[in-house]
Amino acid sequence: MDNQFYLFLIFILNGFLIGILFDIFRILRKAFQTKDFITYIEDTIFWILTGAIILYSIFKFNNGILRAFIFIGIFIGIFIYMLIFSKIFIKINVYIINVLKKLFYYIFVLPIKFIFNLIKKIFFKPISFIIINTRKILSNFKFKLKNQHNKKKKEEC
Repeated sequence: MDNQFYLFLIFILNGFLIGILFDIFRILRKAFQTKDFITYIEDTIFWILTGAIILYSIFKFNNGILRAFIFIGIFIGIFIYMLIFSKIFIKINVYIINVLKKLFYYIFVLPIKFIFNLIKKIFFKPISFIIINTRKILSNFKFKLKNQHNKKKKEEC
């Protein structure tokens, strides 16, 4: 009887673990916009991990014997976790991820943008200035040549 109570508690903890795993995937979906294909992959990974956790625990702690109280314990663990801890866990972790995303943006993305814009101003602006002015000069030269050619034609006639 004592052993079964111990097993029941282990599987309640498994339910907690499955609830946390489920919330990790929910957090990732809230923090990052994912396409449907990625969502399907995440769901598949969740179910594979959940199955592995349950099978490992059944074989490790109960010698592979399936009993109803194992699944009842898992469902109770998931239910307690979802009822009490899930909202807090999600809010805290989404906040942390959003702060990390902002830090990443300010530490890595902004300096890279700044450097790119600086390089653009130093190198590309003068090059584009030269190209634009060269086009204008060539266009004017072409226009003058055309006018001279037309004048010569008129003089010949």
